[in-house]
Amino acid sequence: MSNQLQDKVALITGASRGIGQAIAEAYASAGARVVLASRRQAGLDEVADRIIAAGGKALAVATHTGDESAIKELLGETKAVFGGVDILVNNAATNPHIGPILTADEGQWAKILDTNLVGYFRVSKACVDSMHDRGGGVIINIASVAGISPLPGMGVYCVSKAGVLMLTKVLAVELAPQNIRVNAIAPGFIKTRFSAAIWDNPQVEEATLKTIPQKRIAEPQEITGAALFLASDASSYVTGETIVIDGGQVLGTTEYN
Repeated sequence: MSNQLQDKVALITGASRGIGQAIAEAYASAGARVVLASRRQAGLDEVADRIIAAGGKALAVATHTGDESAIKELLGETKAVFGGVDILVNNAATNPHIGPILTADEGQWAKILDTNLVGYFRVSKACVDSMHDRGGGVIINIASVAGISPLPGMGVYCVSKAGVLMLTKVLAVELAPQNIRVNAIAPGFIKTRFSAAIWDNPQVEEATLKTIPQKRIAEPQEITGAALFLASDASSYVTGETIVIDGGQVLGTTEYN
């Protein structure tokens, strides 16, 4: 995929670590100018420095996707430095509640839905005009297998990610006339700080691996192939779809040998 995104401008939220960082670095390697957004500037600066040191172009802007004025400032700075947005990767996520869904309070519901779902809507809405002015664009929503099948103790998170899958379909239909494609990636268990409670606990990891036919937890870089495909012209006739990257997890736990 070298140079497949040459001179495109890609905005990635949740870009200071994990999947967001991996996608940002892959896009920069493919020729894109990347805009990195998350809540903390220091983490973004570290990623931007890595990209620039490798010969890429990066802009780091601390942004809270729950704040419309902050998103407006993010888009303004992006346009001022790089001219606009061609590709958006919605990746910022949170999950402050673990346990049965009925034990979640309304504050936890509000925080999870606002970050994981409404935040995707806000940033997408902010980018659409720029994409339209540039002849079209791509939106990629990072969902989760949790939006396809319930995961124990993660009910509110599951609901938020199921919403992301439907948001993807709705936006795909509504934005197609503007030549904007919208797709989703649904990762399974990925070795990031977000999932450390799973892979950093041997007993929990062992139980988790039993649900994955490939018997392993993926690295963030294993998401980038799909992210590159969906951002490039190689997927020019793909919209409203979800690519599941989970080592076979959603297929079930039946073992054949």
